[in-house]
Amino acid sequence: MSEKKHTTASGIEIKALYTEARPMEELPGEFPFTRGIQKDMYRGRLWTMRQYAGFSTAEESNKRYHYLLAQGTTGLSVAFDLPTQIGYDSDHEMADGEVGKVGVAIDSLKDIEVLFDGIELKDITTSMTINATASILLAMYIALAKKQGADLKQISGTIQNDILKEYAARGTYIYPPKQSMRLITDIFEFCSYEVPKWNTISISGYHIREAGSTAVQELAFTLANGKAYLKAALDKGLDINVFAKRLSFFFNCHNNFFEEIAKFRAARRMWAKITKDLGAADEKAQMLRFHTQTGGSTLTAQQPLNNVIRVSNQAMAAVLGGTQSLHTNGYDEALSLPTESAAKIALRTQQIIAFESGVTDTVDPLAGSFFVESLTDEVEAAAWAYIDRIDAMGGSVNAIESNYMQNEIADAAYQYQKEIENGERISVGVNKFTQEEEGLTEVLNIDDSIRKLQSEKLEYLKATRDNDAVEKALQSLQEAAKGEDNLMPLIIDAVEKYATLGEIADVFRRTFGVY
Repeated sequence: MSEKKHTTASGIEIKALYTEARPMEELPGEFPFTRGIQKDMYRGRLWTMRQYAGFSTAEESNKRYHYLLAQGTTGLSVAFDLPTQIGYDSDHEMADGEVGKVGVAIDSLKDIEVLFDGIELKDITTSMTINATASILLAMYIALAKKQGADLKQISGTIQNDILKEYAARGTYIYPPKQSMRLITDIFEFCSYEVPKWNTISISGYHIREAGSTAVQELAFTLANGKAYLKAALDKGLDINVFAKRLSFFFNCHNNFFEEIAKFRAARRMWAKITKDLGAADEKAQMLRFHTQTGGSTLTAQQPLNNVIRVSNQAMAAVLGGTQSLHTNGYDEALSLPTESAAKIALRTQQIIAFESGVTDTVDPLAGSFFVESLTDEVEAAAWAYIDRIDAMGGSVNAIESNYMQNEIADAAYQYQKEIENGERISVGVNKFTQEEEGLTEVLNIDDSIRKLQSEKLEYLKATRDNDAVEKALQSLQEAAKGEDNLMPLIIDAVEKYATLGEIADVFRRTFGVY
């Protein structure tokens, strides 16, 4: 009988014993940042504890935000419904059946005002998972901050704004790639002058992984996309030492504990090299700062309380890997949006790791481990091989347009599913240690009446706003979209006059076309 082969999820072979690793000469807080971007890491400041939340109406989501803040969350993370993500108002026929389902419905600045009612934007950081319509949601957030009297030079947060991975893995794109890249670089430019503490993009491996990629593919494709954004901004004449400081990353964390830690350590080292090679001399422009979310696709509908253990394992790996921000999934997310009790347990998981486990007392606790150092090197080498192939194609945009990334992800997803089905890979409660009764009855249901509520709000808005002013603002935006001027000031002007998200997205649909 042949000996079982031990490999990571990316196919990297694991030896029975590691007896050496290359010498550790690097220090945390110094190039290439393998050991962390801060000299003292969590001794100086813990990661931001976020809980991704948003469902139904702005009113309902606002209640959840106040609940999470009261429970000790230290940053908000907004989930938007599908129509908001793809630029349709709630009363559009394409929105039917989707309003408020996978996130909060946002149709206009009025909804953003309600979403953050009683929350001072100057006192929190907000992460918004939004891509094709990122410019519009950021404009609404800026408009609200201005209304609250906040200093725009001081407000901080993140928009995902990563359209390349949408074409490769997720699907909520609207416009063709090159026009989408224009919107992104307009945001980079505008924020570098007007909202300098805002993270203008969160280059996302999360959805690449959720679509079925391996850890190595997640790392490689995410950094290749990051490289494409750097080059697009450089082509626009922006200073890499300024705009690269505001780029952040968003990674997934799955079940293979040591491979995930190695992935995060390799990511910092690789990004430091990529930015330096493209001209970044400022250390802060070479640093890879990242948010982590535990793996949604690893959660099972079978025996859902098992997900508490999965999430704890993944969260610990993210912390040992040096994350700057963390979201932990609710144990019931394979069944529905998380209930309040599931969201609280998820947050408590982070708090127990932070305050009870002792892992925050020293920087990079696993540094020097023969296994971890060797695995970091192997993950890095495998990721560079992918990036070299993508560079040979002319970069990420070309690799996506030729379906290279999509095909690689699909092949990996197929391989994973095959291993589950034939029992090569164990999923506890799914293909081993199964039981008939799952024992979980409380799930969160979103009623279809949300669409009617949002449509009534839109009808009232359009009857009470200054429609002539809205029309002029949209006309100005359309003219500018045909040229090369930065579009952000005009988008902000339109949302301040209460133009809707769908109306603004339609201006770009007419001008840029639909992909």
